[in-house]
Amino acid sequence: MTKTIRFITLLACTILLIACSPKYDWRVVHGTPIPFEVLLPAKPASMTRPVDLGAAKVEMTMTAAEVDGVTFAVGAATLPNAADAATALAAMKTGLVRNINGTIKREAGEAGQAGKPGAAPFEVEAIGTSASNKSNEIVLLARFFAKDARVYQVVVLGPPQKIERAEAENFFSSFKPD
Repeated sequence: MTKTIRFITLLACTILLIACSPKYDWRVVHGTPIPFEVLLPAKPASMTRPVDLGAAKVEMTMTAAEVDGVTFAVGAATLPNAADAATALAAMKTGLVRNINGTIKREAGEAGQAGKPGAAPFEVEAIGTSASNKSNEIVLLARFFAKDARVYQVVVLGPPQKIERAEAENFFSSFKPD
């Protein structure tokens, strides 16, 4: 009888610990080789690949973490010329929306203003479908920044029912280009 009570107590404690573990394990992440700082909700992974940003072909580094089917990512690239930032940001937006076969629901700001001191970031919200399953709707929330010759895309992507807007805002507001 004592072993049964001990087992049930241990099982109950284990369930409580699992239930209390945070879904989002926010941590400060610093971008390399292109500097930035952001809070990511899990341990990130990074990869670099060539991309065409309209005005230039550059290497873009993506740093991302996933929680519950929702991806939080920062893409960063350095342009050969800071004057090409608006063109590059517009190309980033177009590429992200096209990748989900999406339709833009909301847009705020202008690509040409995103790098100017005191300017708000260029923002997009789009609805599309998953590349792996065309019947699964996904939401893309993205903000675009430019600082000198560096351009950044800060993205939340996932099923609409799994994106927690407060957590997305926490992620977006933590981003700081260096």
